Amino acid sequence: MTINENLKIAFTSIKGNKVRATITALIISIGIMALVGILTAIDGMKAGINNTFTGMGANTFNIKNRGQNIHFSGSSKGPKKFKTISNQEAEKFVANFKFPATTSLSVNASFASTVKYNNKKTDPNVMVMGGDANYLKVAGYDIDLGRNFSEKEVTSAENVVIIGTEIKSKLFKNKMPVGEHIFIGGAKYRVVGLLKSKGSSMGFGGDRLVIVPLQNAYQVFSRPNMSSVITVAVNDVTSIDFAVEEATSIFRSIRKLPARVENNFEIYRADNLAKELISNLSYVTIAATVIGFITLLGAAIGLMNIMLVSVSERTREIGIRKAMGATQKAIRGQFLFEAIVICQIGGLGGIVLGIIIGNIVTQFVGGGFIIPWLWMASGITLCVLVGLASGLYPAIKASKLDPIEALRFE
Repeated sequence: MTINENLKIAFTSIKGNKVRATITALIISIGIMALVGILTAIDGMKAGINNTFTGMGANTFNIKNRGQNIHFSGSSKGPKKFKTISNQEAEKFVANFKFPATTSLSVNASFASTVKYNNKKTDPNVMVMGGDANYLKVAGYDIDLGRNFSEKEVTSAENVVIIGTEIKSKLFKNKMPVGEHIFIGGAKYRVVGLLKSKGSSMGFGGDRLVIVPLQNAYQVFSRPNMSSVITVAVNDVTSIDFAVEEATSIFRSIRKLPARVENNFEIYRADNLAKELISNLSYVTIAATVIGFITLLGAAIGLMNIMLVSVSERTREIGIRKAMGATQKAIRGQFLFEAIVICQIGGLGGIVLGIIIGNIVTQFVGGGFIIPWLWMASGITLCVLVGLASGLYPAIKASKLDPIEALRFE
């Protein structure tokens, strides 16, 4: 019996048992939808993470204070404190670092400030960053309205500020903020720029931040052990390893560290952090795959049960086909094709639903639209395998029916 004949018989049988075929296809569809949907969402998250850190600059690295000032060594002497990076050390690094790159200095002035405009104010959860004229460029921010700081504003510590979109929405609604004056804590600032939205993809802070000139941050938000952050964006991403080595050597020299003494500062690379986050998602991928396969296993058992019922209901039909010369191979092929066709119908529906649901989740976490070609191909292949696995035993059982006994069956 040819493939076309088997397909025609399969579709005829499916039409004759629409309810049973629909329920079976739906079971398969749910399994594939779960698998493709979750894996599509994870791919979207990975793309979102890569886009976020590419926006920050895959060619960038930061020199930061080690261990956020404190390192728990487990010794009885208590926590080990590391020296903070002073503004003077950071400026000395910029003066000595001659690698082809853009260098920026910044400082986290406050994690929990309140911003006021007239009679409106934010919650006390606004992040205040101090940055130089290069900070927006290396940190991956773009100006939506207004302008960046000038070199004069940075060096003279002027009270000007660039705000995030969440601050604008909270305080200004439909009013344009540029040129208006706001209070951060007790200090008055003139708004010179509005940032484009970064959303939740930027992690802590997101759009809920304000940026002031670097020297202004040191003066207005001064506190003990404020630590500068040095950000380097190399011109050629392929040379970033050499830049990191040179930066490490220069900063060790600035801090007068002997040759065998470990670094008392840390260098963070944006691409390494992205890889670490994506690596953590691999565990979610494994869990999602296991859940999807368990769902498909249940679907396969359900399909096998339905196919066995189908064999019992169609005993007389099988007897007639055998009496007309159908071989055991032809009967097996007929039932296997029927199982595979039902699986493919359910699988295609599951793939479409999985892509839609996966991309909806992706949009919520800041990723782009994903067409998961690999998971689509995997889903189709899985449907064939599930059809073969669940249809094989019923097909063998059908092919071994005695034609005389089958014709006598009522």
